[in-house]
Amino acid sequence: MIVVTGGEGFIGSNLIKELMRRGAIGVISLDTKSESLDSIYAWLMDNAKKIDCIYHLGAITDTTVMDRNLFDEYNVGASIFIWNLCTENKIPLIYASSAATYGDGEEGFDDEDDILKLQPLNPYGWSKHQFDVWVETQEKQPPFWAGLKFFNVYGYGEAHKAGMASVVFHSYNQINATGGMKLFKSHRPDYKDGEQKRDFVYVDDVVDVCIYLMANKPESGIYNVGTGKARTFKDLAIAVFKSLGIPENISYIDTPLKIRNKYQYFTEAKMFKLKLTGYNKKFRELEDGVFEYVNKLKYENC
Repeated sequence: MIVVTGGEGFIGSNLIKELMRRGAIGVISLDTKSESLDSIYAWLMDNAKKIDCIYHLGAITDTTVMDRNLFDEYNVGASIFIWNLCTENKIPLIYASSAATYGDGEEGFDDEDDILKLQPLNPYGWSKHQFDVWVETQEKQPPFWAGLKFFNVYGYGEAHKAGMASVVFHSYNQINATGGMKLFKSHRPDYKDGEQKRDFVYVDDVVDVCIYLMANKPESGIYNVGTGKARTFKDLAIAVFKSLGIPENISYIDTPLKIRNKYQYFTEAKMFKLKLTGYNKKFRELEDGVFEYVNKLKYENC
């Protein structure tokens, strides 16, 4: 039995579809959208002996939520519960960390560095960081575990995330509705407008890494999951225009004051650690991922 927490979420739902496409039997989705956290705990304890592995992807992922108590319960507490369950029952575990743990990037984006020096910018990032730090102190561990620091994931199945959906999704909708795309101006002299950079990674590539790690079980630890290649928001917008066959029409607006001081201008995953495990599948180029995604969205809206 394979358990996916957050199975109704963006990455979780895509993971389940791919596991089933590859012939996996007995894939169970657990999600607080349809059941309480207590009932999930009870189910896991009742069925622990039947579980072959757990992908723990369930979490509050909204970076605008400021209630630390919610993050403590759903992101930290639930993760500790699942870690202990996996340890006691010898269940391999993959859990979702986040590139948000790197904060403003001043300390770099290297998954082999000391995580104690990282300074996340919001409660969501802190909750993921707090669990990563807790994990590093544990003498008792699951037989295999991996914490995955997902970078800027985009792809089909994220519409329910609303404001937290990827810039690709919002670009697609905005361009379709208005014929243009508004990007944030730069408020730093070392970046031009629209040339803030992110490591945009396609969801199918993220899912492939999840399945690869669980199947091969290399050295346990925390791994970055990105392309290793930062691209600009302008590049992304241009890719969406091209995929839609619409002339480029990009304008720039001020970054809202409430997020301006905590806005990341650059993220780029260091991917050597994952490659060292033998993972050599090429990640999609931004243009290829956007084209694939936009065509799925067009089909959905037909």
